[in-house]
Amino acid sequence: MNPDSDKSSAKPKAVSVLVVDDEPGMCSFLNKALKKKFALVETAGSVEEAEELRKRCHFDLLIVDINLPGRSGMEWHEALQQAQHNSDIIFMTAFADLEIVIKALRAGASDFILKPFRLEQMMNAVERCLQRRAMARANFVLQREIEKAFPITDMMGNSLSIRQVQEVIHRVAPTPSAVMIEGESGTGKELAARMLHQFSNRSGAFVPINCGAISPDLLEAELFGHTKGSFTGAVKARDGLFSFANGGTLFLDEVGEMPVLMQAKLLRALEQKAVRPVGSEQEISIDVRIIAATNRHLKEEVAAGRFREDLYYRLNVLSITLPPLRDRREDIPELIHHFSNTLSRELGLAAIPFSHD
Repeated sequence: MNPDSDKSSAKPKAVSVLVVDDEPGMCSFLNKALKKKFALVETAGSVEEAEELRKRCHFDLLIVDINLPGRSGMEWHEALQQAQHNSDIIFMTAFADLEIVIKALRAGASDFILKPFRLEQMMNAVERCLQRRAMARANFVLQREIEKAFPITDMMGNSLSIRQVQEVIHRVAPTPSAVMIEGESGTGKELAARMLHQFSNRSGAFVPINCGAISPDLLEAELFGHTKGSFTGAVKARDGLFSFANGGTLFLDEVGEMPVLMQAKLLRALEQKAVRPVGSEQEISIDVRIIAATNRHLKEEVAAGRFREDLYYRLNVLSITLPPLRDRREDIPELIHHFSNTLSRELGLAAIPFSHD
């Protein structure tokens, strides 16, 4: 396809693209084609030139030849990942080496194009990257809008015990430390975890998982992600919940149900601040605040050998114990009115009055 054949007069998208290839003809070809679609397109003949351009401007998409003079495109990509640079990247190569392709995709490349290619192939790969990026942004905005529309103010109640819990939550929320929330079922452990996240001002999402509701065989893949074909049923690669919670909070509910083998892997991830998807050799750096919850007495579980002591102390940096309702009965009227009013709104009925009896 000739890039001159596209006569579209549509306004270029506000997207910035950097093409890195030591072949001047390829740079010129892609520059001419991409400028018809996107607001900013730059080219470079080496990683060093690309780095100079990247220092002056953010690029949404990088299109990089793997075999570059000096530093390879793959080495550059690995360095960008360590620096948490968030541009999508499409690799190009004239060498159809399956091992290189697998390594690139495992390392987080958005797509892979073999030379020679038709312009249509490249443009389709670019469009796929931009669609994924737009979807990720839309999901992030939606999460923020939901949190704005339904803000968590505080746990309900004016009893001394619940006011003490509220005070602790407000005090520890801004810290990056792990928090252990203990309490019986139904005492509001997830609500407390969401409050800790909301008042922490962390930019990422709040991601909950019930460790007791996931099969032990699948829990590692659910938390860390997996590559395509890494186990039966893994028909495509998938990010884990640690990745979804990056920059935010991961809530490990019923952490006492976690198998001992998985406890060791979780401990390593927390110590290294990195996760390794199942079937991958590449570790992914993470910035996740951990909040764990349990209705078990974990000290007893540690003494019985069912929960790792080192993981317990890693998770229990700060602790919050939620009181059962029987210990704060003076909060029952407020809770009754709250749930009654909520149910009435959902059903479109008048609120039901409750007498003291």
